[in-house]
Amino acid sequence: MYKNHKIAVVIPAYNEGDLISETLSGMPQFVDTMYVVHDGGTDDTLFRIQDFQGTDGRVVLINHEVNKGLGQSLIDGYVASAESDNDITVVMAGDNQMDPDDLPALLDKLTDEGFDYVKGNRLLHHEVYEKMPKLRLVGNTILTFMTKFATGYFFMMDPQCGYTAIRNKVLRQIPIQRMVKGYGYNADILCMLNIRGFKVTDSEVRPVYGREKSKIKLFKYIFKTGGLLFRLFFRRLWQRYIVLDFHPLVLFYLFAFFNTIIILIPFTIRFFLMYYRFGEVPKTTLTILMFTLLITLQSILFAIWMDMDYNKKK
Repeated sequence: MYKNHKIAVVIPAYNEGDLISETLSGMPQFVDTMYVVHDGGTDDTLFRIQDFQGTDGRVVLINHEVNKGLGQSLIDGYVASAESDNDITVVMAGDNQMDPDDLPALLDKLTDEGFDYVKGNRLLHHEVYEKMPKLRLVGNTILTFMTKFATGYFFMMDPQCGYTAIRNKVLRQIPIQRMVKGYGYNADILCMLNIRGFKVTDSEVRPVYGREKSKIKLFKYIFKTGGLLFRLFFRRLWQRYIVLDFHPLVLFYLFAFFNTIIILIPFTIRFFLMYYRFGEVPKTTLTILMFTLLITLQSILFAIWMDMDYNKKK
């Protein structure tokens, strides 16, 4: 128990035989329950979990006979914790990449400062540029920018960090069972929280890179997650600004979107076709194109400004 709050930790583990024992043995004593989700796999991870379970009664094993993906592992862990009497649920990877010494700082954001959800932020740490692989840092920067728009939490950084903590009373109010099953769950749960207006913040955590091997194919991950973020953006606009509330910023976003689809893209194609065919700049097309581009950019800027202001106040 931590400051009169019962703490549960969800630990997804897929082929983590080399590191799962270190992860479990390093768990702080104030943690009440460890939901270890063995997600299939072909190594000895399951046997190591069962062996540790015999010496530590806090371990609750959730076993997948076949691999179901990181998202499903987290869903199962979250659901198990939500159905218990725990007060806070933390997520820590099974590869010992998340320093347990950082856990009190995350929990304090919930117990002392009144936030509903806190996520780790490795980019705040002074060693991040030395420890985080450069290619991963670039990918993280790209996804950070895209996730801000998709989730509405514009102040956030490092949304790909899986080191998180959430109040169980909040967990029970979001459709966690519908969270995306694969990678990209980070943005999905943030979108759910934003739609309901919950308070989210970052907490500095150490970037730990050692013997663990990332299972993420960076460029494939960025491409797939980019598509998810695009869908989450429109889901958030619909549910938060039309269904649950109304704000004119959604009209500015939609105006810019339809301008792009109906005018900017067709007239850009027309411009280059006419230039290629006649060898000169089509002035009327160029005028329409530039005017539409200006009002579209202005609409997007107004929408972003209002979106940031609305979420900051909330």
